[in-house]
Amino acid sequence: MASSVPGPISLPESRFDLSTYWGRVRHCAEISDPRMLLTTNEDLQKAYKVVSSYKNGLIKETTQEFWKSKKVLDSTVHPDTGDKVFLPFRMSCNVLSNLVVTAGMLTPGLGTAGTLFWQWANQSLNVAINSANANKSDPLTTRQLIENYTVAVSASCGVAVGLNKLVPKLRGISPHTKLILSRLVPFAAVVTAGVVNVFLMRGNEIRNGISVYDKESGEEIGKSQRAAFKAVGQTALSRVINATPVMVIPPLILVKLQSGILKGKSMKIQNLANLGLVGSTLFVALPFAIGVFPQRQSMRRDQLEEHLQRRALSETVYFNRGI
Repeated sequence: MASSVPGPISLPESRFDLSTYWGRVRHCAEISDPRMLLTTNEDLQKAYKVVSSYKNGLIKETTQEFWKSKKVLDSTVHPDTGDKVFLPFRMSCNVLSNLVVTAGMLTPGLGTAGTLFWQWANQSLNVAINSANANKSDPLTTRQLIENYTVAVSASCGVAVGLNKLVPKLRGISPHTKLILSRLVPFAAVVTAGVVNVFLMRGNEIRNGISVYDKESGEEIGKSQRAAFKAVGQTALSRVINATPVMVIPPLILVKLQSGILKGKSMKIQNLANLGLVGSTLFVALPFAIGVFPQRQSMRRDQLEEHLQRRALSETVYFNRGI
């Protein structure tokens, strides 16, 4: 990201107001813009020069050229190393990368082997994206990465296969309801794995606490377990919210279409319709889901541990929620 460019002057976080939901939605839509995949090395070098000029005081104002350059860097390079992120794992490729595995998971009638394959593919992609974009100042150990990957794959595959076997055996519900429930099995599997993943990888934060800062002075007042629980809890909830549009809307619409205009059509046409629904939902709905929780979160002083309440000067403290 642009933050990797050296210079004494801090960069503005975004051209949008991140304290508002609409501002966060616009920001998320910008950093995931797939057009940034067309960025050339020449574009990257030009963007680097513009941002470097701002950080070193040669450019005094945030012009349109500056914002465009910052967007190029934010969507292409790692914020710690300054190196280009491998293309399939960049934020600008997020929609396209997820399109393939999400459409695969939502394909009707996969069977056990197909279900296991696509759940494995989805968790593999998640680990690759998280690893490529992780904080390099405190990287995960190989053991942590393997444990996280193993638990996430086991959780998603276990839930998916288990529910696929359970739903047909349910009694007292109509065949149409069973059909709806079967199409929502991938959603349940992805959400379960996502929540387990968050609490597994961020368990140390809950045990040891995270840094909280006084709102007025900006100084760190200590580490809070209560703030950590709120941060990790919101991040886990964000996994549910992020998965909901793309894992719920397309399969429900597809069920409706298969009883209407797609009835009797070949599997090729139905799969193309599924792909189109998933792609459209990813492009449109994902920024609205990602922008629900702000990255910089706040708490009232009286919600902190007693020893931290005495250190805070203002009534509000803030902390980095994480992703």
